Amino acid sequence: MKARTIVVDDSPSMQKLIAAVLETDPAIEVVGTAANPNEARQMIKALDPDVITLDIEMPGMNGLDFLERLMRLRPMPVVMISSHTRKGADATIAALEFGAFSCLPKPRMDDEPALLEMRENVKAAAAAKSMIKGRQKPVAHGQPATGGIAKRVRGLNIIALGASTGGVEALTEVLSGFPADCPPTVVTQHMPEHFTRSFAERLDRLCAPTVVEAQDGMPIRPGHVYIAPGAVGHLTIAGRNERTCRITPGELRSGHMPSVDVMFESVAQVYGGKVAAALLTGMGSDGAEGLLALKNAGAHTIAQDRATSLVYGMPAAAHRLGAANQVLPLREIASALFGGRTEVTQNVCA
Repeated sequence: MKARTIVVDDSPSMQKLIAAVLETDPAIEVVGTAANPNEARQMIKALDPDVITLDIEMPGMNGLDFLERLMRLRPMPVVMISSHTRKGADATIAALEFGAFSCLPKPRMDDEPALLEMRENVKAAAAAKSMIKGRQKPVAHGQPATGGIAKRVRGLNIIALGASTGGVEALTEVLSGFPADCPPTVVTQHMPEHFTRSFAERLDRLCAPTVVEAQDGMPIRPGHVYIAPGAVGHLTIAGRNERTCRITPGELRSGHMPSVDVMFESVAQVYGGKVAAALLTGMGSDGAEGLLALKNAGAHTIAQDRATSLVYGMPAAAHRLGAANQVLPLREIASALFGGRTEVTQNVCA
């Protein structure tokens, strides 16, 4: 079955270009084009597409505002295609937080890898239609926890988190519950190259621990969260007396670089069972095998539940493998990472 697509862009020439590029793939059918959110809204109601592509700069209502309303009222896969995804990391992060499946730059006809990436993203987004959920209402947090939590989990040497589509908002929710003196935490979030630094800076402003983009050779310290840099290598752990971040270029794993599987397996090898880990919302299965390796090493492992996952792919794969000690709603994951080591329950998948 073809991926039925609506192209939303205020430029008629760009509409034609994107539509022409997409329809070179026999698995994609462009069923309509719209110049603004009002046209797009009516077309979505009439045609019920599998996926839409969406520009950011448009008359009447910009694409980010439209995306936020769409994901709240009628959630569906959205691929952002805009010059702002290249120029402005803040726009990309906002789009991912609102629930965009992916963010791509405006295409150039002479850039065949980028054109292929656009077609593949549209097909992958369409395949995720049945798993896309509406945005959850944000949960209000109290003050970040203090050293009491860290004392209760004295045997916890590191926390590892993995996420993909929908992970920007999910990670913000989870890390907002971390105390300033949390165990060192490593994170792999599938994100376009060059944007993970801005994402880390944004989290650093919102969360009690220090959040940084990981660099090769960076020492791993308590009270710090390390975000794997996008597309330059896999985040792993090295060292015996002093643990450090390693950013290692290599082959794609589970379709991704950085890969959650690679990071989780490295953490399991270095730290054994003195780990708590969570696999959050995302398309595909990256992280499921790594979470199982952590569980087999004695770590406490958590998968996000179906109801609160924007895309219930990666955590579902982990649940099918039996890789998660717990399956939990997003709002409970932060506290479970710290307090769930003394009593582990296998919750039924929602």
